[in-house]
Amino acid sequence: MAYLVGVVVVVLVVLASIALHEIGHMVPAKRFGVRVSQYMVGFGPTLWSRTRGETEYGLKAIPLGGYVRLIGMYPPGEAVGNPPARGWLGRVARDARAASAEEIRPGEDHRAFYRLSTPKKLVVMLGGPVMNLVIAFVLMAIVTVLIGSQVPGTTVSAVSECVLPATSTATTCASSDPKAPGAVAGLRAGDRIVAWGGTAITSWDQLTELIRGDGGRTVRVVVERDGQQVDLTATPVVTQRPVLDSNGIAETDGSGKVKTVDAGFLGVSPTYVVQRGSIASVPGEVWSITSQTVSVVATLPTRVLSVADSTVHGTPRDGNSVMGIVGVGRVAGEIGAAHVGWQLKLGGWLSVLAGLNIALFVFNLIPLPPLDGGHVAAALWEGARRQVARLRGRVRPGPSDSARLVPLAYGVFVLLGAVGLLLIWADIVNPVQV
Repeated sequence: MAYLVGVVVVVLVVLASIALHEIGHMVPAKRFGVRVSQYMVGFGPTLWSRTRGETEYGLKAIPLGGYVRLIGMYPPGEAVGNPPARGWLGRVARDARAASAEEIRPGEDHRAFYRLSTPKKLVVMLGGPVMNLVIAFVLMAIVTVLIGSQVPGTTVSAVSECVLPATSTATTCASSDPKAPGAVAGLRAGDRIVAWGGTAITSWDQLTELIRGDGGRTVRVVVERDGQQVDLTATPVVTQRPVLDSNGIAETDGSGKVKTVDAGFLGVSPTYVVQRGSIASVPGEVWSITSQTVSVVATLPTRVLSVADSTVHGTPRDGNSVMGIVGVGRVAGEIGAAHVGWQLKLGGWLSVLAGLNIALFVFNLIPLPPLDGGHVAAALWEGARRQVARLRGRVRPGPSDSARLVPLAYGVFVLLGAVGLLLIWADIVNPVQV
């Protein structure tokens, strides 16, 4: 049941995010006088709709996106010199102009989107992605300030009995396995590590870095035990340990094998505590996730090919592999099924949704139609042409023939659909192991 609750929560909030994204487009468009004929959440057959004023609001069967229909998205043929329709590409552009012109009622040409100035077009097109960024900020603020997140504290929860290789799947120690340095040093569960080698310990991450760098050296350790400080000495053994990324997650190579490096190993595990932050830390967290997402999007073709290769050959997917909507739902379900309190489950769900909204923000800014970034690029090109003409003292040029980008939009749409189906298939037959 908890697994199902997680999936339902994510689906509902994703739908809400889509709805708000489209509101981000619709509100400024109406504010600037553009007639908005439709506001739809989803694609495909209409499940429900109602017309209020001059706009039809509705819900469609496939909840994988949404749209607002702005009249006059493309300038009519006469506004761009009635270019000849040469070949398939020319006919597609001509038909797009004609369909757009048919939506403009008599006497409402001034309300067409193509009539807007470049700054107003940018506001309308950026309204959706910016709304996703605002949603992410709000969700991260709730998680950070009100809920908090589990972080490793400086108290030991368990001490390993032996040293096992980083790639070992064994869960018990054999008589031939060397004893773990932490057990040899006399560390116990419940000890709070106060200092390591003369350095005051403030976080488990700090301690981990010190241990990994002190392999083979004997170090003085100060712990707090039963209210008193106890001096111990420990000698971390040099062994192969997983290579960790900036989030503390083990990195894997192209075959799914965990990357390792020689590093110091003590053999102790932390106790996790719930930690809340201040509202001032939220912008930094959002920026960090956004930067990581930009890096992912910049390498998206390579990552998608990696997903296809690992799924076809049956090798484990990288822990940082891109996922589709099925994968996101599975992560949400596993958070719901985790043995933690509902407060932490809620925080996990909201964190996933914040990351998803940041992904929508970044992805929609790719300068390709039909994404919002494609319309932004077209508006900037039109504005640049007009500014160049003004500086040269020439006649102000008419609107750009953005309908010529429609064939490219069709191609991108088909490509994105194929990638989406690939990710759904991979998430089902070869899911990322969370």
